Amino acid sequence: MSKDLQNKKIVIAGSQKTEEMAEIIERRGGISLVRSLQGLTDSDSIEVEEDVKRFIEQGADWFIFTTGIGFEAMIQAAERLNAVSEFENRLKETKIACRGYKTNAILKKSGIHPVVCDDDGTIASMIEKLEVFDFRDQKVWIQLHGELSSQLYRFIQSKGSMDVQPVLPYRYHAPDQETLASIMNELIQREVDAVCFTTRVQVGYLFDYAREHGREEEVKSVFEQDVLAAAIGKVTAEALRDKGISRIIVPEKERMGALIVEISNYYESQLSGVKAD
Repeated sequence: MSKDLQNKKIVIAGSQKTEEMAEIIERRGGISLVRSLQGLTDSDSIEVEEDVKRFIEQGADWFIFTTGIGFEAMIQAAERLNAVSEFENRLKETKIACRGYKTNAILKKSGIHPVVCDDDGTIASMIEKLEVFDFRDQKVWIQLHGELSSQLYRFIQSKGSMDVQPVLPYRYHAPDQETLASIMNELIQREVDAVCFTTRVQVGYLFDYAREHGREEEVKSVFEQDVLAAAIGKVTAEALRDKGISRIIVPEKERMGALIVEISNYYESQLSGVKAD
């Protein structure tokens, strides 16, 4: 195998399959550094069960799902309540919108067919699809992914919904401060060559930490000039662009192996003097 990552220090910002990703990097001659920025997720099972019971009792005009794992958490809560049929039947009476092909596939397994799906997995695309609908006096439930603040939530409010009910089947908790300090310092000191982001959340935690310590502009400058930002998926790439980063590697396939290949191609093109796509 080509050693096109020879001596390149590649940061893995994810928390899953890090050994597999490190092995791919090292086979290409690179040095892998795991700096998990994903943080932790947890679920308040009682709270989710209460949400499920309330939805079964009250129903809604719309239910918007943004992640497959969020829908699965609600189905699991319905199972604990012995109320899966009631929950699914309520959903079938409701207009469903979903973000992401994985979410769509999971919904369809339960016989739930969304009337709206995004084009590319991004919230921006989903909002564009929902723009044509009238939400005035509509009751809308939104399953958010890990945090209450949401562009989608604000959009539905702005469209005149009389009742927007956020549902948080799981919540994020920030990674430890030591990890955040380490990666920020490594970036500012130019001690690493690339950072592999696998979710939007990782981008948020890094830039929130940098902003809190007055170093956000420095971190942006590092990514624009010296350290390569690599992202799995359009949603992750969108999060980087929202932070002002334009120099981003994004593979067509949302796979770790494909991401490393794209990074390798980038460095190989730099050596040959050909600009990477």
